[in-house]
Amino acid sequence: MSISDYITFPTTFENYTWYKPLIVIIVTMFIMLLFGIVMMIITYLVGGIELAKAVFGGTYEGLNSALPILISDLILAAFIPSLYIASKIINYRPFSSYSSSWGGWNFKLYFKALIIPLILYIIYEGISCTISGAKGTSQVSILFLIVICIAVPLQSIAEEYMFRGFLLQTLGSWFKIPVLAIVIQAIIFALAHGYNTFGLLEVLVMGLICGFFVWKTNGIEVCSAIHTANNFTVGLFVMLGLHVSTSSPQLESVVGTIIFEIVLFAIMYLVGKKTNWFGEIPETV
Repeated sequence: MSISDYITFPTTFENYTWYKPLIVIIVTMFIMLLFGIVMMIITYLVGGIELAKAVFGGTYEGLNSALPILISDLILAAFIPSLYIASKIINYRPFSSYSSSWGGWNFKLYFKALIIPLILYIIYEGISCTISGAKGTSQVSILFLIVICIAVPLQSIAEEYMFRGFLLQTLGSWFKIPVLAIVIQAIIFALAHGYNTFGLLEVLVMGLICGFFVWKTNGIEVCSAIHTANNFTVGLFVMLGLHVSTSSPQLESVVGTIIFEIVLFAIMYLVGKKTNWFGEIPETV
């Protein structure tokens, strides 16, 4: 069975024209804006101006407790249903085509790809915290467990639909050069995060790695697993009081993280080749 290249996949649909992705994203962003306004009102009513500043302040310093993280993650996770609705309205390609060019989302591949990065991220973060010491206070609670086990994975997958799904495919359909599309989306992915220069470089490397795995697997499941593992680990260590989210990471921590990301990339690629992630046709939904 021949599988279409995921990055240029939109051009395979009969009703595709270059401007239709622009219409889709306008509708998607409009729906998200409405949801964001509702969430902003709810946030203010629940926690007042301080909670609203923590969630909508544009920095990561406010995202060090369960409720702000939950609200922020739900707003980002709304991209998935918003894109789904927009794809139904515009109706030039199925929503499943944003997941993969195999025919939909593959849960088996996602959970299989989640194991290695999750273990390695926890080990790396544990070593980092041992060297630098605990930076926060323990906040273990049912709400925080719900956040890191449900909201964080949804937010991580939504960002993959946003950047490695919609954006990467749109760029690929315009330029027809996968490598160029991967680089551009990685730059936009980095700039979309509110970090200092060092932090943006770290996110850029992650964007390139995720873009590569999308290219090789023809879907966003593997990169979604890597993204989930990273964000889950950060949330877990914040909950345990061992980590504090910041918009201004220091050079030494960023260098260490980039080295770790490259090592993770190599391990994931070798395992992917060994287990035929890049060749088998998975069962999709």
